[in-house]
Amino acid sequence: MENQSTAPALRPEPGAPVRSGIPEHGRIPKYYAVKAKVAALIDELGEGGLLPTERDLAVRHEVSRETVRQALRELLLEGRLRRQGRGTVVAGPKLEQPLSLASYTEGVRRQGRRPGRTLISLDRFPCPRALAPEVGVVPGDPVWHMERVLLADDERVGLESTYVSEARVPRLGSEFDPDSSFYAYLRDRLGVSFGGADERIETVLATPREALLVGTPPALPMLLIHRVSRDTGGRPLERVRTLYRGDRFSFTTHLGHQANPSE
Repeated sequence: MENQSTAPALRPEPGAPVRSGIPEHGRIPKYYAVKAKVAALIDELGEGGLLPTERDLAVRHEVSRETVRQALRELLLEGRLRRQGRGTVVAGPKLEQPLSLASYTEGVRRQGRRPGRTLISLDRFPCPRALAPEVGVVPGDPVWHMERVLLADDERVGLESTYVSEARVPRLGSEFDPDSSFYAYLRDRLGVSFGGADERIETVLATPREALLVGTPPALPMLLIHRVSRDTGGRPLERVRTLYRGDRFSFTTHLGHQANPSE
């Protein structure tokens, strides 16, 4: 049978699962043994290194190509590998996006990457009742909807939808560069500063349209962030829905000390 194998000797890395996920009886699915060996090869090759073909890996590890595919699928979902043309190469480290009022542009630049955005649509429509309190208007007032693909060094990594009252940004369609930071535009051109925001994060699968725009398979897990922002006066400012590729992003935050922490 090919579904189990004796566990290879693995040296656990800091932060890795206990015993690298090997059960106590020491027998693991054969694909996982192949995954561990390919992971070691990934470390040797380094970012951008070309992985051997599925056929070569199957011959090298004496398993079927389906076993190799299962190992590679997990490494692709984890962001260790990425497809390039007809081959598979070692991916770079995940982008770390801070959970803060900093913009996507600022977060990517801090990591030495080049941020960018591609405009998909910019339109106006009467605000529906459910959205009205989040952007500070009454139902029926005009609101902007701006949808943009997020880029990092020209790689598509996410999809952002922004809703904002037309009264707050009346010339959005004529004077805003959609490749630039919306937050910088509000601050520098309109004198509007962010005072706070509420965010909710969840994991989802992209719709077929979203997967096509981001350039990922529909089965790839995505990180979805909902944000409702307010200005320094506490007035609602924007509603944002952002999809981030689960294989290319992680999120960080700083937890401060509480004076009287609860038990």
